[in-house]
Amino acid sequence: MASVPPRTERRRARPGSLQRPVNGRLYRGTWLLVGLPLLVAAFSVARPAPLPRAFLPAFDGETTKKLADDLAGRPYRQPGSPQALAAATWFREQLAPYGLPIRTERFSAVIPGRGKVELQNLVAEAVGRSPRTIVVMAHRDNDGRGPGANDNASGTAMLIQLARAYGVPPGLPTGQLRPNHTILFLSTDGGAYGGVGAAWFATHSPFRNDVAGVINLDSVGGNGPIRLDFSGDTPRNPSGTFLQTIAARVAAQTGRQPARPGALSQLVDLGFPFSLYEQAPFLAQGIAAVTITTAGDNPPDPLSDTTDRLRADKLAQVGRAAQDALGALDAGLEFAQGTTTYLYLGSRLIRGWAVELVLIACLLPFLATAIDLFARCRRRHIALAPALRAYRSRLGFWAWVVGLFELFRLLGAWPTGAARPIPPSSPIAHNWPATALLALAVLTLIGWLVARERLIPRREITAEEELAGHTASLLCLGTLSLLVVATNPFALVFLLPSLHVWLWLPQLRGARAGVRLGVLALGFAGPALLIGSFAGRYGLGWDAPWYLAELRAVG
Repeated sequence: MASVPPRTERRRARPGSLQRPVNGRLYRGTWLLVGLPLLVAAFSVARPAPLPRAFLPAFDGETTKKLADDLAGRPYRQPGSPQALAAATWFREQLAPYGLPIRTERFSAVIPGRGKVELQNLVAEAVGRSPRTIVVMAHRDNDGRGPGANDNASGTAMLIQLARAYGVPPGLPTGQLRPNHTILFLSTDGGAYGGVGAAWFATHSPFRNDVAGVINLDSVGGNGPIRLDFSGDTPRNPSGTFLQTIAARVAAQTGRQPARPGALSQLVDLGFPFSLYEQAPFLAQGIAAVTITTAGDNPPDPLSDTTDRLRADKLAQVGRAAQDALGALDAGLEFAQGTTTYLYLGSRLIRGWAVELVLIACLLPFLATAIDLFARCRRRHIALAPALRAYRSRLGFWAWVVGLFELFRLLGAWPTGAARPIPPSSPIAHNWPATALLALAVLTLIGWLVARERLIPRREITAEEELAGHTASLLCLGTLSLLVVATNPFALVFLLPSLHVWLWLPQLRGARAGVRLGVLALGFAGPALLIGSFAGRYGLGWDAPWYLAELRAVG
């Protein structure tokens, strides 16, 4: 009977060897440090109390719908067009009998795809006893591809109805309401193009220094649930009392809490501050501001935004909620001013500093393990300088790519305009400039071929040199993470997956190619989260990467 050869067992490499250089025990143990920030975050949960309700006159939803229908009957209100000028005249006419002084603020801006246009904001003022002001605002323009019934004839109509309550109606000696604070009813221009008018008001208007709070009305008559948007151009949110006051007034009218962005969406917005609504530039200036809307993150499709979709009952609900919120803020604005940072979970919020602390703590296991790997390389006398020099060449290549992109921007190859978000529904957001991108790709390829000559190994790479390359990569990632912490710690949400997944690449040098490629791809989960957020929330789909490049192009 033939003998069977004994089965050979593959011995697992010893921890700390070249095959297993990453200290898994240190990595797992350091995660225990994250428990303390999580405990602190749990104790940081707050429940801001809304300001008391102020009882104001009833709000007329039917009249508001008629006003919206009337303005929507003047379609194609692109900024700078004759229709836009007619809409401004119409706005003045609606408030003329009520005795509210209306100031016109003219300015110009470059709008991508349209060039330099002349715009105008209209400000109706109800003077109060306090110089501090509350702004109620709505943009009256649209992108010219439809009537713009919900976006934003509905908001403009509601703005007029709210202003009329503070004016002097025909036949009466005084107005219905006498505010404690001065209230500005602001009709902005360029709102459909990233809030150009709101950004100008927040930075240039003579009224801007006295503004303490802003309520923005945008697409308020649609079929969707009433929703609050409160992200800004910087990682800031309105004060919790301000936001909760508006939420409580909406809940009093609808019987349920208003919709809001989810916790992950809020975290993405803090890591990459962005909003299409006009509260954003005010938050960047430290002014509490909230948008009330019945749309999602993306305003309604202009082609289907018709008057038959407007609902008088929804206009009445939002109008009463806005009116009540305005009255409550007028009575107690001093308790609801300013901005802060948090994750809003309905009636509760998690303080932003606690979220930052948790994100920074999640960085510690990576940093500790990467530094330990560096120390092990030093003990083994593995030279890291050649690997770091190779990264210098790689950084030179990426500097070449960024420089080319900026050069193409100066040459006018990319869309140019005011430093405001480009409307995701506009053709510019979806039309890739093929010729310019092809030229950029060719020049990028040339740069890569030049850099590659310096990176191609001239001999067989040893295991020590391969480990040095991985260690240098992790050290560069660690440096990048510290730069992110110094600028915007919330942006760590896009970097942490890369750090914790790619940390194990040195351990997988002997694994199958499919496993290594899978781990490498998994490390891109953070950037994929950002691109996926834009693709889904703003309806950009596969155009999301180009849209993000456009945001950089317009500053």
